[in-house]
Amino acid sequence: MEDPSGFVVEDELAVGPLEKLGWNVQSVPWTADGMDWSRFDVVVIRSTWDYQKTPELFLTTLAGIESSGTRLFNPLSICQWNLHKSYLRELSGKGIPVVPTIWPCHLDGNILAGTFDDFRCDRIIVKPVIGANADDTYVLQRDDSRTWEIALQVFRDRPLMIQPFVDSVIGTGEYSLFYFGNQYSHAVIKNPREGDFRVQEEHGGTARAVQPPDELLGVGEQIMTTLGSDLLYARVDLVTLADGSPALIELELIEPSLHFSCDPKSPSRFAKALNEIANRL
Repeated sequence: MEDPSGFVVEDELAVGPLEKLGWNVQSVPWTADGMDWSRFDVVVIRSTWDYQKTPELFLTTLAGIESSGTRLFNPLSICQWNLHKSYLRELSGKGIPVVPTIWPCHLDGNILAGTFDDFRCDRIIVKPVIGANADDTYVLQRDDSRTWEIALQVFRDRPLMIQPFVDSVIGTGEYSLFYFGNQYSHAVIKNPREGDFRVQEEHGGTARAVQPPDELLGVGEQIMTTLGSDLLYARVDLVTLADGSPALIELELIEPSLHFSCDPKSPSRFAKALNEIANRL
C-alpha cells in the first residue's frame, strides 16, 4: 500500500528470518510508477489492501511483474482466480463445504425479501464480489427495512454475494488457518469487538493463537489438496454453521494478513517456504 497508516501490518516480522537465509528485502508500493520489476528475483504480494478500489490496474501490475521475468508469489493465475469471490461457488462444486451463498447481479427489495425466505433466517450479510477490509459489507435484518437502505443503494447496479449471517462469528469467532508452501503453519481465532461483526483488527477485532479442532484442520487440508497449486501462502477462513459443521467463508490467496505475531515461529516458517519454492523453480 502507498499509505498503510490505520492498518495492522506485520510483514516486517519476516524480514529477519529472510535475511538469515540470504535474502535482501525491500518493500515497494504496488502503485509505484516506473518500477523496474526485473531487478528483483522474487516479488511477494503483501498487504496491498487498497487493490479492490482498482482491481484491473492491480492485475495489470501483477501481469507486468510476471512478464518482466521476475517470479511472483502467489502467481498471477492464482490471483486472477482468487480476486472474484465466485471461487467459492467453484470450490463448493468440488465438494468443499462453503457458507451458503447466492450471487445476484444487482440488489433490490424483492431480491432481499426472497433471500431471507430462501435462507430461512432473519439476518443476512451482503458483500461485494471483489473486496477487502469488509468494505461495503452490511448485515441486514428481515424485520428492519431501515438496515437495507445503504446496501440497496450501493448494490443497485453492482454484482454482489449474499449469505446467511453466521452467528458463531459473534460467539465462537472466525478461524483462520495458515499454510506456507502448502504446509500447515499455524492458526488464529478472530473475534469482532462488541457490537460489531467485522473481525479485522482495523475495525476493532482481535486475533489470538488457537489449536483448531481436527474437523477444521481436515477441511483446510481438503481445500489445499483441491487447489493442487504450489502456493507460497494461503489463509483458509472457516466458521461453524448452526448445525455445528465447519464451512469456508473466505480463501485468501492474494494479500492475507498472516498474523505472524500470534505465532513467534511462523515468520521463520514463511521464510523457509519462500526460500525452498524460489530455489526449486
